[in-house]
Amino acid sequence: MSLINHAAKEVICKVVYVGPGLSGKTTNIQYIYDQTQTQSKGRLMQLSSDNERTLFYDLLPLSIGELEGYRTRFHLYTLPGQIFYDVSRQFVLKGVDGIVFVADSAAERMEANIEAFDDLKKALEGQGYDFDRLPVVFQYNKRDVPSAVTLEELQKTFNPTRRPFFEASANRGKGVMETLQEISLRVIRELKGGEKP
Repeated sequence: MSLINHAAKEVICKVVYVGPGLSGKTTNIQYIYDQTQTQSKGRLMQLSSDNERTLFYDLLPLSIGELEGYRTRFHLYTLPGQIFYDVSRQFVLKGVDGIVFVADSAAERMEANIEAFDDLKKALEGQGYDFDRLPVVFQYNKRDVPSAVTLEELQKTFNPTRRPFFEASANRGKGVMETLQEISLRVIRELKGGEKP
């Protein structure tokens, strides 16, 4: 649920990047941060742990444009990949406006992808969200790894309803900005009273 700051004439939207540990969530946010002009971005905050780069979240206040005379800002978060950070997950998902699910394309990571996807749906349901009604974009990252599963298998497993998806190699920036643009458009469309995502 977007925050509206009437005094500042701002709508603040929350987009969360979700996926298994080390799937490329933080790499996406870092690339976006590096590619965004200074006047359009806030400070990137990052907390790290020994076993995964992002323990809690990355936050990137990103200005996207205006909505009915209000400036829109997107706060981009990543969700911890490990199940034992459940409290952090609940906090990060509270008030979410859109989801980017980052799947690791490597065949040996499919089980971790499925677990992260199932955990996401349960966590959203626990907070009263309907996954099928939220703006969601899928990003199939690490498409350049030798063991990458087919696009058809990824789509069948995670996206049978054919929501928007992008093939990516986030460490090279491929597919990163396209994913951000699509989720931003879908969130704004939803705010305007929108269409089914």
